[in-house]
Amino acid sequence: MIGVLQMEFSHKPVIFEQTIDSLNVRTEGIYLDGTAGGGGHSSGILEKLGANGRLICVDQDPDAIGALTARFGADSRVTIVRSNFSRIPSVIEELGIAALDGVLLDIGVSSHQLDCSERGFSYHSDAPLDMRMSQSGTTAAELVNTLSYGELVRILSVYGEERFAKNIARAIEREREISPIETTLRLAEIVKSAYPAAKRHDKHPARKTFQALRIAVNGELDVLDKGLDGAFSSLKTGGRLAVITFHSLEDRMVKQRMNKWCEGCICPKDFPVCVCGRKPSGRLVTRKPVTADEAELAENPRSRSAKLRCIERTGKIYI
Repeated sequence: MIGVLQMEFSHKPVIFEQTIDSLNVRTEGIYLDGTAGGGGHSSGILEKLGANGRLICVDQDPDAIGALTARFGADSRVTIVRSNFSRIPSVIEELGIAALDGVLLDIGVSSHQLDCSERGFSYHSDAPLDMRMSQSGTTAAELVNTLSYGELVRILSVYGEERFAKNIARAIEREREISPIETTLRLAEIVKSAYPAAKRHDKHPARKTFQALRIAVNGELDVLDKGLDGAFSSLKTGGRLAVITFHSLEDRMVKQRMNKWCEGCICPKDFPVCVCGRKPSGRLVTRKPVTADEAELAENPRSRSAKLRCIERTGKIYI
């Protein structure tokens, strides 16, 4: 089983070279891949580490832990931890590590999770409506069948940026009264039926609904919010945080947080001199998000929405 998992996870990760370069890996540094998956980016970090370097691979998905163990279990430089990247400060404390030279976060669903139909992330094949990255907790089916109309509208509008959230929520309400909505294809058909006919062929009508439910099931924005602060605070001065996002909600949060860390003086503009003494906590390594080039887009269409941002810690973090 582990061999199969390793094979399924062996795809090349998005924006690979740019991501590894952005971390400026030091040969004897300590790095943490907070969303290690099958170890694609982790392998790039390891290639640059020397014999005394260290890599902590963190993932909440037991399938990923199996693949990581098969791939790196014999490497003494690697520590594999099943956890969520929102717990980075606790993870390194438990390992006796004071601070990190770099952290990588590749946010969102992995290719393995999408391609493994029984995980319920995809609207292209029929499977139980699950979507749990950790394979524990509340499923998407439970949300779809129990949330109120208003809460469904909120989730679809906020997390999916879905224009037709009200139509879809009404359709879900009607259909679940007939029988529980338990599979991916049934939900996809319900969403499609709620879409205006003229809009059904632009992109798959269920795309935004599935995104919204996945974010809700896994608490992704809350995890990202906590994870960004934890990752940045765990860096040494000179350490770097690289984050890859795949939709605008995530990218906006990362951009705003990094810009905030780069702010210096917060005194009123009419003050003749600074009295707050506040200095920037970081500097942007990437002024603009790094995206996939044409060659990568041709090889891996899923990289189209990927954006990489990177920041280097330069000093004290202000609460």
